[in-house]
Amino acid sequence: MDLQALTIADIDTMQAVELKNVDRGTLRDIRDVEIDTTLPKKERFLDYVRQIGNPYCYRHGKYTVKVSFSDTDATLEDRMLSYLRLKC
Repeated sequence: MDLQALTIADIDTMQAVELKNVDRGTLRDIRDVEIDTTLPKKERFLDYVRQIGNPYCYRHGKYTVKVSFSDTDATLEDRMLSYLRLKC
């Protein structure tokens, strides 16, 4: 896939992957991804997607990870702070 031509439809397709239908052998292990922090933000993102393949579904060792997001205005930082407040 040409990452420069990545479309919303491509992203929707990656996001729609069902864990039960995924061939684990086709997934990349996130531990093998190396981020070049000297690149500009857009280039880092494109390099990450190039390395991981599908940023919504990947492996971490023996685990298969499926990432999804709620339709909300809350950020990950907001959620983490809320979680920590509940636990402390």
